[in-house]
Amino acid sequence: MKELQKTYEPKEIEEKLYKRWEEKGYFRAHVNPEKTPYTIVMPPPNITGQLHMGHAIDNTLQDILIRWKRMQGYEALWQPGTDHASIATEARVVETMRKEGITKEMIGREGFLERAWAWREKYGSTIVSQLKKLGSSCDWERERFTMDEGCSDAVKEVFVRLYNKDLIYRGSRMVNWCPTCRTSISDAEVEYEEQDSFFYHLLYPVKETGEMLELATTRPETMLGDTAVAINPDDERYMHLHGCHVILPLLNKEIPIVLDEHADKEKGTGVVKITPAHDPNDFEVGMRHDLPRVRVMTYDGHMTGAENVEESVEGEVEVLDCGKYAGMTALDARAEILKDLEAGGYLKKVEPLKHEVGTCYRCHSTIEPMISKQWFVRMKPLAEPAIKAVTDGRIRFVPDRFTKTYLNWMNNTRDWCISRQLWWGHQIPAWYCEDCGETIVAKEAPAVCPKCGSTHLTQDPDTLDTWFSSALWPFSTLGWPEETEDLRYFYPTNTLVTGYDIIGFWVSRMIFSGLAYTGDIPFDTVYIHGLVRDSQGRKMSKSLGNGIDPLEVIDQYGADALRMMLLTGNAPGNDMRFYYERVESCRNFANKIWNAARFIMMNIEKAEIPEAMPENLTQADRWILSRMNTLVRDVTENMDKFELGIALGKTYDFAWDEFCDWYIEMVKPRLYNDTDETKSAALWTLQTVLKNVLKLLHPFIPFVTEEIYTNLSGEESIMISSWPVYSEELHFAEDERDVEILKEAVRKVRALRTDMNVAPSRKAAVYVVSGDPDIRRIFEHGKNFFATLSYASEVFIREDREGIDSKAVSAVTADVTLYIPLSDLVDVEKERERLTKEKERLMNELRRSDAMLTNEKFLAKAPEAKIKEEQDKRAGYEVMLRQVEERLSAL
Repeated sequence: MKELQKTYEPKEIEEKLYKRWEEKGYFRAHVNPEKTPYTIVMPPPNITGQLHMGHAIDNTLQDILIRWKRMQGYEALWQPGTDHASIATEARVVETMRKEGITKEMIGREGFLERAWAWREKYGSTIVSQLKKLGSSCDWERERFTMDEGCSDAVKEVFVRLYNKDLIYRGSRMVNWCPTCRTSISDAEVEYEEQDSFFYHLLYPVKETGEMLELATTRPETMLGDTAVAINPDDERYMHLHGCHVILPLLNKEIPIVLDEHADKEKGTGVVKITPAHDPNDFEVGMRHDLPRVRVMTYDGHMTGAENVEESVEGEVEVLDCGKYAGMTALDARAEILKDLEAGGYLKKVEPLKHEVGTCYRCHSTIEPMISKQWFVRMKPLAEPAIKAVTDGRIRFVPDRFTKTYLNWMNNTRDWCISRQLWWGHQIPAWYCEDCGETIVAKEAPAVCPKCGSTHLTQDPDTLDTWFSSALWPFSTLGWPEETEDLRYFYPTNTLVTGYDIIGFWVSRMIFSGLAYTGDIPFDTVYIHGLVRDSQGRKMSKSLGNGIDPLEVIDQYGADALRMMLLTGNAPGNDMRFYYERVESCRNFANKIWNAARFIMMNIEKAEIPEAMPENLTQADRWILSRMNTLVRDVTENMDKFELGIALGKTYDFAWDEFCDWYIEMVKPRLYNDTDETKSAALWTLQTVLKNVLKLLHPFIPFVTEEIYTNLSGEESIMISSWPVYSEELHFAEDERDVEILKEAVRKVRALRTDMNVAPSRKAAVYVVSGDPDIRRIFEHGKNFFATLSYASEVFIREDREGIDSKAVSAVTADVTLYIPLSDLVDVEKERERLTKEKERLMNELRRSDAMLTNEKFLAKAPEAKIKEEQDKRAGYEVMLRQVEERLSAL
């Protein structure tokens, strides 16, 4: 056994311990037929990332589970890795180049990719080193990257398989377009936010009748792309307009009035403009009525001009020359178009409006729905088995309420747009023949066109959505598509830990991918956690400036304190608030355990402690062992249910209250008495309970528990020790009951002494009175520690109160009446003198307060809060005076 230093210094210990863990290979997992595997795949952080509180909570939860399962004897694999993050990384590299005066186009695709890989080499490992500071016990030798050779091979394999099954197709469809990132994004990547806007009521003249049809829009600039107006076929107001046309204002262009249920006759005028190239609902209407699609926006958010007309694709989309509006931004064009509509008598009114607007999850620019030729995954055939896997219970969400979120997403999913107009990422494995137009999809570049034999082949320039590769993460990291030993042993994985904000982005896609490509679920449990918010409950963001850097917290308080704070009071799926006061409290807890360990180790340093449980355990020993045994059972049950915050709370309460504040104080007289025959039993109990408490705490606070445990036990590491198991041998129900009776009596004596302002140094006799011989027996057995904890000079146990001073103060529990001679507690004359002075002081305060509260000038001029403060003070003085008078009367 080594002596612990006087104070726990996380900075000195954490880095040293983590390095030793890595060197010893404790994080490594191997195919081991003798053990049951337990696998977690880390949600791969972006290589652009810096450790934030989201990473901290996510990885702390994973580390708790993996350390716990490792101690339970599982072959526990925590598979780490990072994500290439196509949009975010490309934006970073482009920004770096911009500062050098270089653009992507200037250096070409190959030159850009060289820079991107160099950027990844320089910065991509930053997040990994930061995760290590948190204590993450991943198998770092298995670290993967979504664009490494194996993961890239898996991506190409999946693309080819889906294409050959007609589950991937290319076509001109409505997509979510980000004009800032200049790429399409999937529905899951659109974030909706409430914005102030307007409803513009426009008037379109009907060609056949000359009347004006009123309709409303929030985006009048798109009217240049209108190819129809829709009315509901059952709307009696417009029966006479069936088969008619309107003249599109400003363009003087005839477009049809179509009959479609998309026009809601209960909403507004019941008339809607149809712009198939710029609205997803209008696109569907256009499909039903075979309407042309007219694009009026460029991909960087400007109105199209003559130079864009050549982008038209016959039979798919026409690009309009917007004339005087060409080249304007959407907002500038809106202002000009509204002026011209008003001048022509086509603008009836404008109404203010609050509505949800789609924005890009990366740059938060407003999304433009656009017709674009993209690659899509057909979702319906893939979604059905993924829905069934959850409804039949093979995959469960914790907490269960997120099952509904998942099913809503999957039941309403649309085809997934997977192509991105970026260079950094997995380039789509499709080639086009320049001579015959054939599309060839293959894992490797074809030498010739299989249709015409041409060698003039060009690869699709687009890359795949980042989520396409991360959807394969649970099995691509284990060697798929090869049938590897790791894949057979560790897959399906067990627990996925993630936030509720990416159930649609990622969880749903991993589930359908696992089922479609491996024939099995990717994991059996999805453990959902909430967001870490600031102390006011606000989401942490750069704009609010309320972000908290986990590394700064670790530097100041240690990783254990941060980890513990993130779990304290935390329930699955719920958001939590970050409080520095709570971090300090958690650091104080680590110090409490450290100091308790130092005290115990100093006492057992030269003592001979039995290896087996001693036969001469006292009532107090059996009580704490039984309480510890119950704790082991309860905590293990909580962990099994993913109630990690509850498990930590129970261990905290036991360690601080029952072990440190009660048991250690109970046994001190035995430790200081070398002639006490039960001293070795006390030391065995102290050591046994401390070791088990450290094991229960280890998954939560790994560093301090490791440092104490290895010094206390002489064992190699707590990481490779066994998780405690409940034992009937340590269940002492009677002793638990007995000690709780004694503890309640101690509390009553202490409360009585506190009420009378008696210092702990002043000892007093305590009389314990009970007519029940069983209760008296309990106090006889616990007499020594009861005396110590009650600050008693002597303890007398009686059947009745005969012979006890009639002036003795008393306290009552459910089992006993406690008496303490008044003269033992206070010097009566001195106390009477003190209380008399206190009474006079309080009466003076009341007179002063009454004078203020009856002063009309004070009441008229003083702020309301000041008057209330004085009233509260007066009420307090009255209470204190009443207590002093009662004490004087008692004396």
